[in-house]
Amino acid sequence: MPGGRLTQQERQQIALGLADGLAYAEIARRLDRPTSTVTREVMRNGGPTSYRADLAHRATEHRAHRRRQASPDGRADASSRPHGRDTQAVRDYEEVLTTVMMASGMPRMTARVMTCLTLTDSGSLTASELVQHLRVSPASVSKAITFLDEQGLVRRERTEGRRERYAVDDDVWYQSMLVSIRSLTQVVETARQGVSILGSGSPAATRLENVARFLDYVSESMLRATEQARAILHTKPLPEADTTA
Repeated sequence: MPGGRLTQQERQQIALGLADGLAYAEIARRLDRPTSTVTREVMRNGGPTSYRADLAHRATEHRAHRRRQASPDGRADASSRPHGRDTQAVRDYEEVLTTVMMASGMPRMTARVMTCLTLTDSGSLTASELVQHLRVSPASVSKAITFLDEQGLVRRERTEGRRERYAVDDDVWYQSMLVSIRSLTQVVETARQGVSILGSGSPAATRLENVARFLDYVSESMLRATEQARAILHTKPLPEADTTA
């Protein structure tokens, strides 16, 4: 039923749908399930090219077993839940956000690290804290951090003990947008170099010129919107004037 756990038969139907090249939305329609349910199921179990119904079903049972062991009565003590959060709801949301980031093009481990950093109240974690939370190797975390750093999506901070902390905040997304814009600008410049090499007016040169014009317009629009958004959304309120004099 919609909203309940996927059955093994439904997972087999998902596998058949993927083999037939069906879109997630069509598979979900045939199962009478939300598209997000099918997308999340596939992405956290190997992706569309590696999804196997039997392995996915066993992995889900294993995750459920681990959760029951961690919380035998199915509930966490309210005193141990920051801000009164539902621990299981937070775990489920973490998987959803990871799936969305993977769909945007992030590798799985990179998406898990980015999600973990985003959902922590402190906004920053050390490598050892990420390893402990995600239960992965230090090398996996290091590789993910390197990718995020190249994309401008994390900020490295040095602690007093000379350990690094990795932080995400509003400015990180601003810097990441600038990285994307610089990448587009480089494509524009390279495309325009090709116009003269291929001969102005030739079909290939015309195609490159159209690419350059399109991406140039997009990059300028992105830069303008990024600067405006930062100025409007990230402006801190001014301190109130002292009227006690």
